[in-house]
Amino acid sequence: MSQPTRTTMTGGGGGESRGSPAPNWPVLIGSSVVILAVALWAILFPDNADTAINAVVSWVSSNFGWYYVLTATIIVGFVLFIAISKVGSTRLGPDHSRPHFNLFTWTAMLFAAGIGIDLMFFSVAEPIAQFVQPPSAFDGSAPEAESIGAARQAVVWTLFHYGITGWAMYALMGAAFAYFAYRRGMPLSIRSMLRPLFGSRIDGWLGHSVDIAAVLGTVFGIATSLGIGVVQLNYGLYLMFGIPEGVGAQIGLIVLSIIMATLSTVSGVEKGIRRMSELNIVLAIVLLVYVIIADKTQFLINALIQNIGDFIAGFASMMLNTFAFEQLEPSSMPSPFGEGFMTEWMNGWTLFFWAWWIAWAPFVGLFLARISRGRTIRQFVTGVLIVPFAFIVIFVSVFGNSALRIVADGNSSFADVAINAPERAFYSLLEQYPGATLIIGLATLVGLLFYVTSADSGALVLSNFTSRIPDAKQDGNTALRVFWSLLTGLLTLAMLIVGGVTTLQGATLIIGLPFSVVMYLVMVSLYRMLRREETYADGYRIAMPGSIGGGESALTWRQRLARATQFPGRSAVDRYVQKTACPALEAIAAELSKAGADVTIASTPVADTGIDQVELHVVLDDAEEFTYQIWPVEYQTPSFAFRTTTEKGVYYRLEVFTQNGSRGYDVYGYTSDQLIADVISHYESHMEFLRLAESDSSNLDENHQDLDWQEDFPSPADD
Repeated sequence: MSQPTRTTMTGGGGGESRGSPAPNWPVLIGSSVVILAVALWAILFPDNADTAINAVVSWVSSNFGWYYVLTATIIVGFVLFIAISKVGSTRLGPDHSRPHFNLFTWTAMLFAAGIGIDLMFFSVAEPIAQFVQPPSAFDGSAPEAESIGAARQAVVWTLFHYGITGWAMYALMGAAFAYFAYRRGMPLSIRSMLRPLFGSRIDGWLGHSVDIAAVLGTVFGIATSLGIGVVQLNYGLYLMFGIPEGVGAQIGLIVLSIIMATLSTVSGVEKGIRRMSELNIVLAIVLLVYVIIADKTQFLINALIQNIGDFIAGFASMMLNTFAFEQLEPSSMPSPFGEGFMTEWMNGWTLFFWAWWIAWAPFVGLFLARISRGRTIRQFVTGVLIVPFAFIVIFVSVFGNSALRIVADGNSSFADVAINAPERAFYSLLEQYPGATLIIGLATLVGLLFYVTSADSGALVLSNFTSRIPDAKQDGNTALRVFWSLLTGLLTLAMLIVGGVTTLQGATLIIGLPFSVVMYLVMVSLYRMLRREETYADGYRIAMPGSIGGGESALTWRQRLARATQFPGRSAVDRYVQKTACPALEAIAAELSKAGADVTIASTPVADTGIDQVELHVVLDDAEEFTYQIWPVEYQTPSFAFRTTTEKGVYYRLEVFTQNGSRGYDVYGYTSDQLIADVISHYESHMEFLRLAESDSSNLDENHQDLDWQEDFPSPADD
């Protein structure tokens, strides 16, 4: 018969280090070889690479255009469902965790990482393109080029391509990363999210393949954004300093981005990336306000309101619009822009954007997860979908409608520039305003910061994707971040040599296809685990803890009054742990051991308090293990306290933690019997949860026995 064991650990922080990050060599080598091969192929044989990429793009768009449209729609529906449903209250971390970054900082970081300089690129270039060569209207009619109808839908198409759909993809991956890492204690990786589906098989080449697909999608997505940034910033520097446009200047910009990104990402999220993101968003707002004031303010505000209304009215029909009938042209429904216009339009706009968002989703998703620990799924999804998009709506509407007004006033040369040299469009708009030199300089600085924040965030995330990171709070090592900065810069240069931004767009359309399959698997896996969260809550409700409810174990009125009026200090709490809590848990462990359970008790000094936490752990074969932990939590002594033994203005609560974090109540002052009753109540609720989970048809099927990751739950010390 097994006997309970008690292990006393030493040191602060509640446990031993899980180790340092190390390269995941199969993923690192596999992805690096593919990227390097593509880059060298493009540099050495640019014509061959251009022909091959265009051929594959044509095949993908012809055969899988509908698939991209349907996938984007399903993802939007899924993230809205998990945010609105009961599981939306699930916290991305233990139940007691709270957000680390304030709302402004969090918004600035997710905005800068998730958008980049391409917002400046498309906010002018796309509205002009949709105005001069409009697709079919939302109701199926064909608006005349440069008409009021074309103007109304031009900005709306830009908002559609740059809005909620893409951010829903970010929200899906970010919520999944954060849930599995911070709530389930797993490494911050793609394969962690698929473990509920594939069990231990995900540790082999299946997992390596998934991670390689994520790395490739991320690198090509970042390279596209950096390529757009390079050609646009090159033109900005030409206007300011006369630096000629061309490969030489673009190489210099890529090198500059590598240096700045390396310096920023090496300093980590807390310093470099955080501060650059905050500065970035402030300068972008300054630029935006200047244009609103310098242009026709009343027109821009009216247009903004109308754009919002048109977007809301047309969003549902735009989501599933594949332009099937328009692509019957020219035999039955000829287009004024020639044969194949709608096919080319879909390839160059909607399909490219959906593939681009998919390719960026693992990158931005992991970064969002790193900065979103402690938020609920509902808070996370709402913030990701609404806050950045609100800024995008204002930014795109202001700059897009300003550009449309110029073209509508008869400046056809401006329209020609926006369509044939879109990297010049944003600066050409700014040249129309007073103080152009100053505002162009500000725009170049904003663009450079957008550029670098995309690059440094990308290097950080790629180092994580290609590392084995035992602790979700850690990042890949510095050398790996520098390596990915260099390799991403090389790929960007290679694609620019082949065919510029168009080639980068085509490569993104191709690379997004395989990773879209992974996103479907992530949705299934996350849904299953969130269903288990519901089942756990049901089990807790059915077997509600009764330790203070009534009977012999109920608290007396004097005990309840004493608990409400005392604010114990360190020595009193530590004495209670040693004399009451530990013996009570040892007694219950002994009884469980007699029944054949595998039970351990561990006590660990908590950092900065000197008070032991005590934990009872029961291993259950082929099932989620049971944990009951009493953890000392420090609080500031309230001003209304009149009965206190605290020192230094603080007191301590002994809070109960289970698998999902703090249960939110204090057991200090419980008698041994009352504490034992509380443990039993939690154990009963856990058994009820397992019973419900066992009978749930959506449980983890044949892979249930492989879920060894359940042993590793987040510790309260992580907060």
